Amino acid sequence: MPKELETIVANCLAHARRQFVDVYDHFPEACRTVLEALKVVYRNDAIAKRDGLSAEERLRFHQIESQPAMTELQAWLQRQFDEKQVEPNSSLGGAVNYLLKHWEKLTLFLRQAGAPLDNNICERALKKAIIHRKNSLFYKTPNGARIGDLYMSLIHTCELNGANPFDYLSALLSHPDEVAATPERFLPWNYRRSLADLPSAA
Repeated sequence: MPKELETIVANCLAHARRQFVDVYDHFPEACRTVLEALKVVYRNDAIAKRDGLSAEERLRFHQIESQPAMTELQAWLQRQFDEKQVEPNSSLGGAVNYLLKHWEKLTLFLRQAGAPLDNNICERALKKAIIHRKNSLFYKTPNGARIGDLYMSLIHTCELNGANPFDYLSALLSHPDEVAATPERFLPWNYRRSLADLPSAA
């Protein structure tokens, strides 16, 4: 971590969850216990997002609605080793140990306002770049690759802003003069309002 910056480190709860999903077929009952507890947390986070809670409101909501499930889960995880219910060297033992070992960083959302549950949004963005890198093998010229980069950026920005990429790009191509004159009014997050203001939209 950069020493000159004050950082608050969280671990990705989706990674911890995935370890139990991967071994579910071999340990369905134990994995179900963990997945049901995490389901409560993700459901609560979806409610907080739906209701537009502020970071502080979301924190309090999780402390009230998610903390009991996570406290119970932590106690259950610890019992698996204390009562020798799980072999530590098994795949399930590894998943249990990961959760316990990283518990503080995995549950930062219960103590720090604004702390995300996971890193999925960044991973999805990285997957876009990886797919684009693979597709870039077939560009024939540097200019073709540059245009491809531009379209990938526009398409992903549309997705992040809830805009349909096809509709957005079609709108740009249908109004080249207006876009060239005021490009700042034709961005994925505001182009629909600008289209509505055009005389042709009446």
